[in-house]
Amino acid sequence: MRTVCFVFARGGSKGLPGKNIKLLAGKPLIAHSIDLARSSSRIETVIVSTDDPAIAEAARQAGAEVPFMRPAELASDTAPEWLAWRHAIDWFERERGRFDVFLSLPPTSPFRALEDVEGCLDALAADPAADVAITVREAERSPYFNMVSLDQQGYAGLVIPPAGGISRRQDAPKVYDITTVAYAARPQFVQRAGRLFEGAVRTVRVPAERALDIDTPYDFELAQAITMIRAGRAKD
Repeated sequence: MRTVCFVFARGGSKGLPGKNIKLLAGKPLIAHSIDLARSSSRIETVIVSTDDPAIAEAARQAGAEVPFMRPAELASDTAPEWLAWRHAIDWFERERGRFDVFLSLPPTSPFRALEDVEGCLDALAADPAADVAITVREAERSPYFNMVSLDQQGYAGLVIPPAGGISRRQDAPKVYDITTVAYAARPQFVQRAGRLFEGAVRTVRVPAERALDIDTPYDFELAQAITMIRAGRAKD
């Protein structure tokens, strides 16, 4: 199957300015995604979609292609990344022909493993009816047990009230957090659908230690701490 990896990294992050090229373990954050993708023999090439020249240069230095710059209207705070996905697919198919699997590896998940990524590719290959494969981790909180929303009077209630009483979180239905570790999709589905869950979605579970999503200064400090701890263990 012809698989193309895309890394989407706009320059206008407000939660953590410049996050995609902040140095983690001695290299820009975006380089972690690029390096892992390039280590897989199943991925044809790695293409970065960005509106930012500094990100583009860091991506090229890491070995990715940046054959186009993302239009400004697809790089704003309010622009759905789904539209940037479509733009990238349209460019690739116009310039280089059709392909079988669209793979997105966000720069904000530097601790992913190759097995997580290839698990998504395997999930699509094993199920012809699936449109997308995403990574998930077991949620720490449950809408059936300890997640609430407020009514018009400001009173709290469970997001999903269970039919019967649940006294322990372990007794609630299993729920999962979507991670930013990897997304694999059939290009034709992205082109025709308006959002992820319009399709048949398979999941690949990843452990919490590989699912950190860097979006805030605290997240980045946590990633730095984890990196230092792992480096210390490697020396021991």
